[in-house]
Amino acid sequence: MKDSSSRPLSRRTLVKVGIGAVAAPAVRRVIPANAQSRAIKIGHVSPRTGPLAGFGEADTFILEQVRGILAKGVAVGGKTYPVEIVSKDSQSSGSRASEVASDLILGDKVDLILASATPDTTNPVADQAEVNEVPCITTNCPWQPYFFGRRGDPKKGFTWTYHFFWGLEDVIAAFLALWDGAPTNKVVGGLFPNDADGNAWGDPQRGLPPALAQAGYKLHDPGRYQVMNNDFTAQISAFKSAGADIVTGNMIPPDFATFWSQAAQQGFRPKIVTIGKALLFPSVIDSLGARGNGLTSEVWWTPHHPFKSSLTGQSAAQLTEAYTAATKRPWTQPIGFQHALFEVAIDVLRRAKSPEPKAILDAIVATDYRSIVGPVKWTGQPVKNVTKTPLVAGQWQRKGDKFDLVITANKPAPEIPVGGKLQLLS
Repeated sequence: MKDSSSRPLSRRTLVKVGIGAVAAPAVRRVIPANAQSRAIKIGHVSPRTGPLAGFGEADTFILEQVRGILAKGVAVGGKTYPVEIVSKDSQSSGSRASEVASDLILGDKVDLILASATPDTTNPVADQAEVNEVPCITTNCPWQPYFFGRRGDPKKGFTWTYHFFWGLEDVIAAFLALWDGAPTNKVVGGLFPNDADGNAWGDPQRGLPPALAQAGYKLHDPGRYQVMNNDFTAQISAFKSAGADIVTGNMIPPDFATFWSQAAQQGFRPKIVTIGKALLFPSVIDSLGARGNGLTSEVWWTPHHPFKSSLTGQSAAQLTEAYTAATKRPWTQPIGFQHALFEVAIDVLRRAKSPEPKAILDAIVATDYRSIVGPVKWTGQPVKNVTKTPLVAGQWQRKGDKFDLVITANKPAPEIPVGGKLQLLS
């Protein structure tokens, strides 16, 4: 038998990673064991704990569903292999995500690695995969923080790492569609943290500032604040002085809760508050009580999206019903994308000519798949390693004793139905 340790070192032993990751990836020296006597291993990284834990709330349900589907193995290149999914918690930390990705690659020797939920997880995992030449698929992070946060060059792209999600241009279009019909003075206060997402969203060339200016909005950006900030007085004072009717940005849930509480204490009452990331989850809105009513956010997936899983045949509504029945919890947007991540991964494995890395990579590149979040096909646009999914915008509206996320603007993706009208906060 050929010595499996004879695989040469990767062409790189050091990569400069995006904000949020710290260590240079370790490099794998070995290939998986003989295909006839092994399982195919899928590595998975997402935040189950920490301030980003809302993104991983549906993980247990999705992993149980997928393990059931794969119980009899998967056919790859004409042979059926048992499948093992090894899932790790990034703990909402870039350095931890890098560490567990290294463990999956070097220790578990995974054949394919998946990751989701903000650049704090996707970027360090993808960097580990790229340097170790392990096929990688990620989602649930706007593509600019993913690609440019990893120092991606649009002329070259990456080799081993592929991503599907929407981009800042889509969130801008969704937010503008939400705001344009409302009676405001078009003065916007911006809240952007000093992290990969915040720096991308607030970027003066690629972020919100130029697009809002072009659309006739005046953005007041007080500068980057540190994550887990306990005092937003400076930002609130700046927004009050500017007369901001709208507040936007990208925040983790604890930071938004602090800001929103202090805004009330300091008498700041904007007409519209549209915040990315923090306002995605029912648990966050519930924790805000009455002040959660009327807050707005981007909407990437709901039970009303007109897509179905090609893996299970479930519609978005049916997947949601299965989740709520199994967990006794309200639905949450990441359900769709976590399901889609494994949908795409399984489709890739089924089309691969063998379980070897290059064959799996070739299958990723050739993907043309209809998922529960929409089509996934890497065509080179907007950049080599990214394909986009549709995005709309919506508002949390109280209905009885519960909040419901209602799609109120769908101009960027008219195939996704509107469910109601925007209601101003003040």
